[in-house]
Amino acid sequence: MTRFRTAAVARTAAVARTTAVARAAAAVRTAALPVTLAAAALLTAVPAHAYAYGQAPGTGAGLSHCTATACHFDVAPGTYDVRVVLGGDTAAATSVGGETRRSLLPETATAAGERVTRSFTVNVRTPEGEPTGAEGTPGLDLVLGGSAPALSGIRVTPARHPRQIFLVGDSTVCDQPGDPYSGWGQQLPQFLRQDLSVANYADSGESTVSYLADPRLFDTVKPLIRPHDLVLVQLAHNDKTTDEATYRANLEALVAGVREKGGQPVLVTPIVRRWFNTDGTLNNDTALLVNGLGVNHPAVIREVAAAHRVPLIDLTAETKALVEALGVEESKALYLYDEKRDNTHTSAHGATVYAGLVRDALVAQRLLPERRVR
Repeated sequence: MTRFRTAAVARTAAVARTTAVARAAAAVRTAALPVTLAAAALLTAVPAHAYAYGQAPGTGAGLSHCTATACHFDVAPGTYDVRVVLGGDTAAATSVGGETRRSLLPETATAAGERVTRSFTVNVRTPEGEPTGAEGTPGLDLVLGGSAPALSGIRVTPARHPRQIFLVGDSTVCDQPGDPYSGWGQQLPQFLRQDLSVANYADSGESTVSYLADPRLFDTVKPLIRPHDLVLVQLAHNDKTTDEATYRANLEALVAGVREKGGQPVLVTPIVRRWFNTDGTLNNDTALLVNGLGVNHPAVIREVAAAHRVPLIDLTAETKALVEALGVEESKALYLYDEKRDNTHTSAHGATVYAGLVRDALVAQRLLPERRVR
């Protein structure tokens, strides 16, 4: 990329960032909170031991694998395309989630008698959620949600040439196993169309130190990376005692490891903590992730990105602008303040808003084509 093109992309990204934050603030103020996915118990639908992949969608194909609220397919770990036909004889509004509470398809409204086809790509793995967590249920589990769900057909086939988006992160990113918690990586899949799959290897409690040290984490992710895959790295919240030199070296090691496999690393500054000053700003070390040693994590991430020509998603700056724009009261809905007095972890609503910011940044920096996102 030439210097001039780099500058042009940076200018485009800056404009898009301002627009995205404004749009996100408006969405927080006006949108209803998303409907919570059905209880995890519904993921234990009766398993199907055989499935004719060649059946035509739209004819009820695959519905034998489903109950009224969930579907189960006995497939091996891998990446799969899912094609659903939504709608029924009455007006409906259907969303699709799956595996460990991932949002895979946003709520889609259909009129009485209308049928619409939607497709998405899903990563099936073991463990199915956090890499150090429970193994979960073998196969692919899907849950129907929305205010009035209606599924008329479903087809699951192995994805031929998917592009993976790997996520390396902590509890603010991961596939959280239980309500009311949700990481932004858990909500990102609903914004992507078929052939783009999120493989979320974020894990609660991890720092750059532990993510590199634990063989279940980066040592597991690295062999899976293929040329042109994206690898988004957001690690900072738990580097509370990591000195600057070590933190910088760890980020550089993650970048080098991704590039070694032909992947595209993307550094992501951490989401802010909702910790207000009396003047209504977040200009303090707690909110902006400066640790007890004085290490300014977002600043170091920006420096590493610039030095090694790595795309940067400045989620610290974007979430700071959004939280400050919403103010003390309205910003509570983004986090788990009301439920847990938690100003670090996001609600499903907040995670969805923040995932939307990530999607917008990926498009603005031309890391994903706009036609591939929702």
